Amino acid sequence: LKAVILIGGPQKGTRFRPLSFEVPKPLFPVAGVPMVQHHIEACAKVPGMKEILLMGFYQPHEALSRFLLSAQQEFKIPIRYLQEYAALGTGGGIYHFRDQILSGGAEAFFVLNADVCSEFPLQEMLEFWQGHRDAHSFVILGTTANRTQALNYGCIVANAETQEVQHYVEKPSTFVSEIINCGIYLFTPAIFQHIGKVFQRNQQELVLEESSNGWQRAEVIRLEQDVFTALAGSGKLYVYKTDGFWSQIKSAGSAIYASRLYLNQYSKSHPERLAQNKPGGPVIRGNVYIHPTASIDSTAVLGPNVSIGEGVTVGAGVRVRESIVLHGASLHDHTCVLNTIVGWDSTIGRWARVEGTPSDPNPNDPYAKIDSETLFRDGRLTPSITILGCSVTIPAEVVILNSIVLPHKELSRSYKNQIIL
Repeated sequence: LKAVILIGGPQKGTRFRPLSFEVPKPLFPVAGVPMVQHHIEACAKVPGMKEILLMGFYQPHEALSRFLLSAQQEFKIPIRYLQEYAALGTGGGIYHFRDQILSGGAEAFFVLNADVCSEFPLQEMLEFWQGHRDAHSFVILGTTANRTQALNYGCIVANAETQEVQHYVEKPSTFVSEIINCGIYLFTPAIFQHIGKVFQRNQQELVLEESSNGWQRAEVIRLEQDVFTALAGSGKLYVYKTDGFWSQIKSAGSAIYASRLYLNQYSKSHPERLAQNKPGGPVIRGNVYIHPTASIDSTAVLGPNVSIGEGVTVGAGVRVRESIVLHGASLHDHTCVLNTIVGWDSTIGRWARVEGTPSDPNPNDPYAKIDSETLFRDGRLTPSITILGCSVTIPAEVVILNSIVLPHKELSRSYKNQIIL
């Protein structure tokens, strides 16, 4: 078995700015560890997993190489980064590197998108696939969404008994199905024949069109629109439905929600990562992750859903809730930080209040997903979480509400509903 994690590249992740300026989005810390480490951990647990490949078009990056090295040591499994020469789409990349994926005789391989957070029921998908024992069948992980939100995802219509996918539509304009594609797949080498057909067809169409930049377009293949739509109804594609948690991480606001889902899971999977109330320590409410190097005053109150990065300083009487504080940040005495991502090395002065509006899914709807809201509606900034880029300085006694502050800014007053360039 192998696993391929699609990490995309620098011109994507625009909705994740200003945080993606400092670190490739897959390395952004969610619940205390880089986003993609959750994927690697899940893959490494599957028995028979021989190698994990990260695939994307980030330039070789010091932070990425460092991360891969430490992940290899931690999970005792070979992890490599394969760099695409251009954005090839979700199917083009794995087709381009098919020899690397199949080397060593891989019998099957997982493909995971890096920008989802999930319980990753990979073992269950494998058992489900083995139960079919059709050596050429493929499995999509699916979950249930509500009727209105399903339109934002790939929708799957499946046979209720066999779970065979009969119809697949990516982001339909009218309601098709409540079962949506989670961006996690189990393929056998046979998938490359199907992607190959798309590639040949693209090439023939290009010969007909003879467009100037045509060479690039034949290789751009999207699994969802080009491959799944064609495979649906052919008896080769199945859906494994999960009731476990799942969410996309498209915008910075969705990182706080993903952090909550992972912190929740830690109570079962990594209780050692969760902070406990100790005499002389800060007050912990709910699930909180604190990096061992952070220094936190005993009168601070943290949680629920807080993640504190390395080297962070939290002063006396500070209140932090539903927030991610990234490494090197410093919260001076009596600051209040709610629904906020505090960037690397940022400083918040005494008695300041930094607050955002949560963009969580509807808590009364079990199938609600997070809306990947656009930043603007009708020309105005939609209230969402507050984001401070790296090295932002907030003075004492000001209030910052629902605002996005780009890196390296020193503010001098309060702001509300603004993007501070």
